[in-house]
Amino acid sequence: MSRIPVILNLLALTMALFSTTMLLPLALAWWTGDDGRFAFLAGLAVALGASGTLWLATKDDERDLRIRDGFLLVTLAWVVLPLLAAVPLLVYYNQIGHPLGLSKAYFEAMSGLSTTGSTVLNHLDTLPHSINLWRATLVWVGGMGILVLAIAILPLLGVGGHQLFKAEPGPMKDEKLTPRIASTGKVLYAVYFIFSIACFLAYRVAGLSWFDAWCHMATTMGLGGFSTSDEGFLKFDSVAVEMVAMVFMVLAGINFATHFLAFRQRSLKAYLRCSQTVPYLMLLLGSGLFVTVFLYWKHVYGTWGEALRYGMFNTISVATTTGYANTDYTLWPLLAPLWMILLASFATSAGSTGGGIKLSRAILLVKQTRRELTRLLHPNVVAPVRLGRTPVGPEVIAGIMAFLLMYGLSIGVLTTLMLLSGLEPVTAFSAVFASINNLGPGMGDVGPMGNYAGLSDYQLWLCSFAMLIGRLELFTVLVLFTPEFWRR
Repeated sequence: MSRIPVILNLLALTMALFSTTMLLPLALAWWTGDDGRFAFLAGLAVALGASGTLWLATKDDERDLRIRDGFLLVTLAWVVLPLLAAVPLLVYYNQIGHPLGLSKAYFEAMSGLSTTGSTVLNHLDTLPHSINLWRATLVWVGGMGILVLAIAILPLLGVGGHQLFKAEPGPMKDEKLTPRIASTGKVLYAVYFIFSIACFLAYRVAGLSWFDAWCHMATTMGLGGFSTSDEGFLKFDSVAVEMVAMVFMVLAGINFATHFLAFRQRSLKAYLRCSQTVPYLMLLLGSGLFVTVFLYWKHVYGTWGEALRYGMFNTISVATTTGYANTDYTLWPLLAPLWMILLASFATSAGSTGGGIKLSRAILLVKQTRRELTRLLHPNVVAPVRLGRTPVGPEVIAGIMAFLLMYGLSIGVLTTLMLLSGLEPVTAFSAVFASINNLGPGMGDVGPMGNYAGLSDYQLWLCSFAMLIGRLELFTVLVLFTPEFWRR
């Protein structure tokens, strides 16, 4: 059995560290005098009180973690931190006389930290700046958390984690970033900070206010898609702003280790050597052009310029699991939005802040399928599956197959539960699919011009669970439900 006191002690430290993120919206609320001041004071008090109590109760235990402890710690952190993040939302909405309820507050917080970007809040334009800043901060912090997950936890899974990184010809094999996980984390964070600053400045140059630029920088780099307006990017109606968003959404969907190597070498060759980056860029460009041509052919837009603007922006936004929209793409002929949403399940790179099963798994799955077809024709042929130039062992392929099986089963089971709760089929499936892939908007009632506010508490909890298992790559959570995990 995992050593619970040790895990709880580290969880307490994680909670205390997370509580410091409330200082930024608290400072803004205090500076501007908006109605969020008490909400963040209460949130800070709850977070520090809970973390302090938990730390004092477990401080004498040694911090020697085993692999299984890592699974439990990460899952607990991603369950508990949204609870803390929900406190300011609960307090603020109670304060103004419109109680939000735990289900919606937790959903909103989980959506932010998992970088999903779904929302249950209406009238975003009228919210205090501190509340909108908090929502954006959750996405940005969630993006940082994903980078920690990629280097510290997923390597323990053996499913698109360490084995896939070892098979990577660039960032994770031929060139070690740094010898220690902590140092590697600092390196990736440095890249994340640099891109964040560049994104913020680019939004400012494109015409956004300081506040909108900061909030959309946070949700662009985290690929979370929260906006400060119900209208999203429709509010800005700016090609320049949309171009900035597209550039940084594409960058955030690339392995951050590859970015670091490109910086260090002062060369683009790192991107060419990475087995994911070139296919990723070709996939986005090809899909964007396909949707553009399709929209023009179907007379959705009267000019190539309009078709290109809306086709490229929304394709990149959905494929990278960001979830921004500058039009209601669910009104397009069905093929376009279906292809875009399918892209969200696999387009982004491992080691990025994007959701879905990741492009590296999809590449290996396609190569394994081709290998099996070759073996049918030539039973004695030796045709190893490679990621880049590196052969990938059968244990990695088996792990990916198991992952995809659980991925499909999870979508099927959760969709069935949503249907049994009375939700219509399109909304039920797309809500689950968008949640487990950390995309955000789906189709039907939860499309880009709607939100999740109309779902029942039960349905919101199902979506929150889907966001959790999707963000933690399924097995991190599901392994906790096996009897072997709890045996000594």
